[in-house]
Amino acid sequence: MLIDNHGRPINYLRLAVTDRCNLRCFYCMPEEGIQYLPKPHLLSYEEMIRLVSILAEMGISKVRITGGEPFLRRDIMPFLWKLSEIEGINKINITTNGVLTAPLVPELKKLGVSSVNLSLDSLDRQRFFEITRRDEFHKVWETLETLLAHDIPVKINTVVMSGKNDEDILSMVELAREQNVSVRFIEEMPFNGAGLRPDQIQDFWSYGRIMDLIRSVYPEIYRLQDEPNSTSYNYQIPNFKGSIGVIAAFSRTFCGTCNRIRVTPTGVFKTCLYDDGVFNIRDMMRQKLSDEQIKLLISEALQSRALDGFEAERNRKNLVSESMTTIGG
Repeated sequence: MLIDNHGRPINYLRLAVTDRCNLRCFYCMPEEGIQYLPKPHLLSYEEMIRLVSILAEMGISKVRITGGEPFLRRDIMPFLWKLSEIEGINKINITTNGVLTAPLVPELKKLGVSSVNLSLDSLDRQRFFEITRRDEFHKVWETLETLLAHDIPVKINTVVMSGKNDEDILSMVELAREQNVSVRFIEEMPFNGAGLRPDQIQDFWSYGRIMDLIRSVYPEIYRLQDEPNSTSYNYQIPNFKGSIGVIAAFSRTFCGTCNRIRVTPTGVFKTCLYDDGVFNIRDMMRQKLSDEQIKLLISEALQSRALDGFEAERNRKNLVSESMTTIGG
């Protein structure tokens, strides 16, 4: 098993398969989008399969496929099938914005996907358009309904943004009343291609503030026992089919049990969301390094891992300004 220098077991890989996205969420990227990379700059599927196979031998058992929007990458389904065949990989989870996902849900069910994180920042079509700059709410809702119909566990990820969708918090909570979903509210982070917005600093929706609002309407809400390494603090409201969670992504209060590593679409290996990358696995593979050499470099990187996201950010060479779509959501 992989163990970092702080004694934390590492068994979870977040693998971004593309930097492309079909939405333009303002908290993730500039309105004009970003300069997408040519395909040769990205890890190939063959390189990703090799990487996951190497990591599985080192103790990684869970893989989350992210983007950008992963279903924008051509031939993603054959890749997922190959991924599911790697010995040692017990869970494959997917994060998607849901625009292209609904028709693929039956195959995802056959493949054995463990759960899907669906990004949905508002239940109001106009606010959804204002946040994403695209009129695609109906497609995302269809994906949600299709996932539920196929009994695939769903976590809805809602980034809470002052003056943008904070009035949606309670309506999102109500979604869990009749639907067996986990509605998770996420603190906004600075990965939008420009850094922190002024209003993000002045009127920030922290974990505590989000919970204070929810408790004011649902005073009977109670804390659940969180799974080991959970990034969310999870709650239940009596008689609700689903649950509520809050992810303190900016406050970074869950770093002490972090079991995750990240690989960006271009192969940058990250031991923390907030670091600026340790080395490039794509380049290593194309320079013909052996599996054993790559394993050694990964093990060494985890022996100088930051204690938390604040230390990782302090150690960066540049201020946080990249878009989340280039990192992997």
